[in-house]
Amino acid sequence: MPNGVEPVSAHTWPPARAAVSNTSRAPRNRSPGGVFIGCVPWGKVRNFAARFLPHASILTHRSSRLLHITEIHVTPIAVGDPPLRNAAGLHAPYALRTIVELVSDEGVSGISEIPGSDATTGVLREAAEVVVGRDPYALNGLEQALRQRFGEDAGDRRGQKPWDQRQLVHMFSALEVACLDMVGRATGRPVVDLLGGRARDRVDFSAYLFLKHEGAGGPLAFGTEDSASGWAAARQAEALDPAGVVAQAQAMCDAFGFRSIKLKGGALDPEIEVESMHALQRAFGDDVPLRFDPNAVWSVDTAIKWGKQLEGVLEYYEDPARGQAGMAQVREAVDIPLATNMCTTSFDDLPGSVRLGSEDIILSDHHYWGGLRASIELGRFCRSFGLGLSMHSNSHVGISLAAMTHLAAAVPNLTYAVDTHYPWQSDEVIVGGKLRFEEGALAVPEGPGLGVELDRDALARLHQNYLDCGLSKRDDEVEMQKVEPGWAFQSTRW
Repeated sequence: MPNGVEPVSAHTWPPARAAVSNTSRAPRNRSPGGVFIGCVPWGKVRNFAARFLPHASILTHRSSRLLHITEIHVTPIAVGDPPLRNAAGLHAPYALRTIVELVSDEGVSGISEIPGSDATTGVLREAAEVVVGRDPYALNGLEQALRQRFGEDAGDRRGQKPWDQRQLVHMFSALEVACLDMVGRATGRPVVDLLGGRARDRVDFSAYLFLKHEGAGGPLAFGTEDSASGWAAARQAEALDPAGVVAQAQAMCDAFGFRSIKLKGGALDPEIEVESMHALQRAFGDDVPLRFDPNAVWSVDTAIKWGKQLEGVLEYYEDPARGQAGMAQVREAVDIPLATNMCTTSFDDLPGSVRLGSEDIILSDHHYWGGLRASIELGRFCRSFGLGLSMHSNSHVGISLAAMTHLAAAVPNLTYAVDTHYPWQSDEVIVGGKLRFEEGALAVPEGPGLGVELDRDALARLHQNYLDCGLSKRDDEVEMQKVEPGWAFQSTRW
């Protein structure tokens, strides 16, 4: 792989095959790859398709035989991230991501992105023996093989901290997206078409605000770039009170055109965070939907007390308390729709959600729920049970954002604008630089597959960041101790 980034590769496909002979009848109308098309010669079908049919690459692409994966490249990267606060502490100067690239025997590639760590890199590299040689269309078989290899329950349990992941679900989501990107490239179709086609051409996103310390992140850490202006300046400014939050929101909405706003809370005293929401309403008016996420560190009593003061202010109230039972109590007492990305995060959680009535809205996330197809299934569930649907975000670059956009475009009942951390990341790993929002929305990327390409030079540079930054996993608690020595995560703080 270029630029010194070492892949995990295998070149043992295809295995040797015994010769097969059939002399009982002549092979009529067989294509060079062994494909029969009724009694019409394959060449005539191909020529007709190329001349008259749209998307003719489906028929004329050289892969008239099955694709097989011959290589997997796993590249951890680190992208600059400002000192953003949340319930679990503070973002490190770098957010860790893992880029996965699959390559087929026909030279067709597929890419994906997930949150990174040494453990994530290791398990994906270990998965190479399962992945190499497989058909990228056969995703059910791949998932079953991974479960057999790593154990049915391997990593299916999620911890209490917001970033804790189910390792097996996480790994499969990365491989599934890369396979779908490969299939899309091979057939000339965008991933949204592989998910059932477009329900919309553009996807609305929401401004995602954070309480934060001064600092630009990356090599500057808590330092700032004096020449920065506009959003670049606001991105590095302190926002630890209502005035700072409003200034951050105004700069982000001016830069990206977002028409709804969310604040990540659970970091400061509830009174400061609730007043920040009132300040946002005063600044933007009643027509801009507002969301607030205490990150599940408030007690039920605290969530009810402050939730009542937010009635008439919020579009939805995200994870004010921990667990489905706690959320159900808050939902019963407060007249605001409740949303979650923390108490209902897997299909195993859905029966409890329905039984207890723990939320009105589920925030999907293909990284958490096991891929794009699983997220489509979640959308159908929400439609059947009358639940709203939106989408959670994590610190990401353009590959994940492209996948999120294809998914959101394919879900008919996506009822709320989608979360994204994307404005907070200044680094990018795709050709052409950062994807561009227009009036707070992204058009579905053009081109086959995800519609984005790896920038090899950027990949090498960000991989070097990973090697140099000294981080092997995300730990916001340790980062917070740099600001407040002795600080410790508490699952319920207020």
